[in-house]
Amino acid sequence: MTDKTNPRPIRKLDETVVNRIAAGEIINRPANALKELIENSLDAGASNIQITIKDGGLKLLQILDNGHGIRKEDMSIVCERFTTSKLKNFEDLSNINTYGFRGEALASISHVAHITITTKTADSNCAYRACYSDGKLVPAKPGANAEPKACAGNTGTQITAEDLFYNVPTRRKALKSPSDEYNRILDVVNRYAIHNSGVSFTCKKQGSNQAEVNTLSTSSVLDNIRQIYGNVASELLELSKSFKKLEFKLNGYTSNANYNLKKIIFLLFINHRAVENSSLKKAIESIYTTYLPKNTHPFVYLSLEISPQNVDVNVHPTKREVRFLNEDEVIAAVGDAIQERLAGANSSRAYLTQTLLPGAESIEANTHPAENSIKKSGGKVLNYKLVRTDSRAQTLDNFCNPDNAFYMQQKDNPKKGNNNFPNSSKNTVNNNVGSSNLKRKLERFDVRLTSILTLRKRLKEVEHKGLTELLANHIFVGCVDDSLTLVLVQHQTKLYMVNYNVLSEELFYQLALSEFHNFGFIHLSIPAPIRELIIFALESCDHDESEDLKPNEEISQIIVDQLISRKEMLLEYFSMTITENGELATLPLMLKGYAPNLDKLPTFLLRLGTEVDWETEIGCFETLSRELGLFYAPEPPNFSNISTSISNSQDDNSMDICDTSSNGNKDNSLSPKKKSSEKETSLMFTEQQKKAEIARYKWQIEHLIFPTLKSQFIAPKSIAENGHVLQIANLPDLYRIFERC
Repeated sequence: MTDKTNPRPIRKLDETVVNRIAAGEIINRPANALKELIENSLDAGASNIQITIKDGGLKLLQILDNGHGIRKEDMSIVCERFTTSKLKNFEDLSNINTYGFRGEALASISHVAHITITTKTADSNCAYRACYSDGKLVPAKPGANAEPKACAGNTGTQITAEDLFYNVPTRRKALKSPSDEYNRILDVVNRYAIHNSGVSFTCKKQGSNQAEVNTLSTSSVLDNIRQIYGNVASELLELSKSFKKLEFKLNGYTSNANYNLKKIIFLLFINHRAVENSSLKKAIESIYTTYLPKNTHPFVYLSLEISPQNVDVNVHPTKREVRFLNEDEVIAAVGDAIQERLAGANSSRAYLTQTLLPGAESIEANTHPAENSIKKSGGKVLNYKLVRTDSRAQTLDNFCNPDNAFYMQQKDNPKKGNNNFPNSSKNTVNNNVGSSNLKRKLERFDVRLTSILTLRKRLKEVEHKGLTELLANHIFVGCVDDSLTLVLVQHQTKLYMVNYNVLSEELFYQLALSEFHNFGFIHLSIPAPIRELIIFALESCDHDESEDLKPNEEISQIIVDQLISRKEMLLEYFSMTITENGELATLPLMLKGYAPNLDKLPTFLLRLGTEVDWETEIGCFETLSRELGLFYAPEPPNFSNISTSISNSQDDNSMDICDTSSNGNKDNSLSPKKKSSEKETSLMFTEQQKKAEIARYKWQIEHLIFPTLKSQFIAPKSIAENGHVLQIANLPDLYRIFERC
């Protein structure tokens, strides 16, 4: 029993105990540790952050960035408490604009885990590695020197935390399963990946070939939302507003009334720091109660930029909460902005209907809004604002080609892919060149080549955001011309005519950059002889006789030698296999289920030698990707070769049949009636082949090309400015015309 008459003496706690208590306040679980490390990487100016996890972060928590690194002379104190490069005196807190500032993150982690830091600055000749425990340098092995050791490494920092909470068994036992901790880690990574659109994030489990989170540094906030959360991206309303009186800016996205969740997803950033605010969360949920069904919730991503003088970030050990002036007024202003945005988008409201019972008549189209919505708003939605959005809507091809049973079958069963297409015409140059064994690489490589990152960045610099948004949310209508180069697409209440040949070239160019080093393989059934194909392409070209050109054989041999000398690069980066004897064995698989038209192969091989810049790295990758885009872009089928080959084949077969009678005697004559019958059969067969080829081509356009334009295309300004996408109808304008009639 405690002696109440004699109070216990007050003692100063051991420094190790103090540090572990402090660490327990900051590092509650692996997700907290990762959040601190991500913020350190962002403060270091990183544009690429790779995260590896084992057992929910308890066994291993590793983060690799390409930031400015840590100086060797600072490595001795980097894990000590209150060591920071971002704060000098207390007054600096009133104008803090970085994530970390107290210098407790690494220190806290080092008191509850084994830390290894490998870092290199841009002006250092090599990287340095050091191990830490309880904030101090420790040797990697017993008896070794604890000082940082020189090693190989790239510019940036890699921090590895192993055996988290090894010395706090109670904390470790209190945590839930590793899978639950990993989900919390993914939530942290998702938040920062969405907010930091200029930074590439990768997160995966150790030993796994597939990353759970994988965003690009060239992606926008909306692209990252689409990558991580999927379909919600097409139902988001953009928020952007400044409040001069309250000294803050609002940016973000919030879901419209068509989208709802069982549990709210609320991503809040204040001055680029991921935080929580229960008052703002409740205010937003109360706004949506009038728009969403009961017990459903929205998706909201908000970024508030408040004057640093009005924010106190030092109110919570994990910086999970912040305090700011005029909090009630700011929350009310944010709520009004969301309410105003939702009210303005009310005309696009859609409602789900009950699934039709067997035998019930189909509903032609859903219209909106519903009667109760009209009663609430007190007004009537005009007819010209109603958009046909039925999921069973048919394209033009269903009406233009009612006799095309094959095309209708493919539309009803899109999962069959193109494996059931009828045999198309063989290549007129080499009938043995065909595609087979389409395979995708299992392991993805994270590309960090400056040239490729620069080319990807250029795509965003010339992006036409309006056209990108149009293509990302369009509805395919159908082909509209005999040349099979134009299609109609619908976006909201407008109808557009699109030249998809031009869009396809740009699409495959962008796929060549995005899938660089990660292509699958299209194996040719028989390797294609490059030299012979180039000679064929040269002979097909119209040359001016006055031009002083080398012989075709010499030109082709130069190109073959050039491709053979670069075969390792072509195989590694573009999945193009060039054999030692100058044959092409594989092509890159750029789009699942899609193979290029091999009739264009001779021209493609010729242009590899004449149009590709083989001298510079960025020039080579750009021009080669452009040539791949030109080669893979779909072109309408050419029936001249098909008709000729089929007619010749039919004539030969007819002659064989006629030359050999059933009793072994030869009959060298055919009756006119029989000849006419054979000719009619030949022409009929040719027409069937034409229909099948056109159906196959249209199916690829609708089910492969345009869905990819929806999800992976960045529309350049040149396409919009050159008239390749033209608006041809607008529903409100059409109603004005009909009203005059």
